Parts: sequence; structure tokens; C-alpha cells
Amino acid sequence: MAETDIQDYLQLFFLWLLSIIAVRAILTKLRHKPRRPPGPRSLPIIGHLHLISALPHQSFHALSTRYGPAVQVFLGSVPAVVVSCPELAKEFLKTHEPSFSNRFVSAAVHHLSYGSKGFLFAPYGSYWRFLKKICMSELLGGRTLDQFRHLREQETLSFDMSIRLLT
Repeated sequence: MAETDIQDYLQLFFLWLLSIIAVRAILTKLRHKPRRPPGPRSLPIIGHLHLISALPHQSFHALSTRYGPAVQVFLGSVPAVVVSCPELAKEFLKTHEPSFSNRFVSAAVHHLSYGSKGFLFAPYGSYWRFLKKICMSELLGGRTLDQFRHLREQETLSFDMSIRLLT
């Protein structure tokens, strides 16, 4: 008699424990639903690199036709969002610019760019806007472009000749 009581209590305990675990798993899945774009399943270390061919734009186009205009891919272990719709790209670049403007900076890039002090890898903020203003006024200003016009024309002719030799 005592054995059956213990077995009944053990069965009730394990049933209770299993139901608590199941309810908790369901609730955490419902609460913490990540708001990410859809994408294919990734491999643990290489992510989606196996899906990208020698022409990445064609691979991303194929993914966008299957999963929609915004696709999340993992380039190695780094998450990235590929946007193939002009309206969505405008929303990313104009409306939500501060959220998506920083780049992933690896230790090698951090070391080679002197702690991300250069224009290419500087984090978005007042320093980056200052560097952009200097670049636009000094490097890409009208006077500077006029000074190097002959070099641009020379490079254009050289490029044209190399293409003609290849064909």
C-alpha cells in the first residue's frame, strides 16, 4: 500500500515538473520572440557563407526572392541584414540611421586603424560627422576636383584602353 502511494506521488511530482517546464518554455518563447527578418538556417561557425557564390549579388537576390525584401544572414558569426527593396533601404539608411550605421570592428581592424580613429571605421557620432564634413569639403570639394581633373581623364583613358585590349 505504501509503495503505490509513493509511486503515485512520484508520478504526480514528475507530471507537475514536466508541465511547469513546458509552460515556462512556451511563455519564454512567446515573450522573447526576436524581431528579426527571416532567413535560412545557418551553420554553426560559417553561418551562411556556404550560400554565397562568386557573384554575391546573385546569391542575395535568390535569397530575397525566397525570404522577402529583408533577409538576415550570418557572415561567419556576424549577423547582417540584406535589403533588396529601395523603400526598405531608404528606411534603413534615413529613418533608422544611428541603429544600423556602425560597422563590426574586429581586433585586427581596431589595431590597423589606430583604435578606429580613421574615417572608414569610426563609430557613428559627432567625430564621424566631423570627419565626413572635412572629407566632403576638402577632398571632394569643387576646387580639389578641378585640380585633379587631368588625372581622372588620364585614368579614364587608361581604363578604356585596357578594356579594349581585353576584348
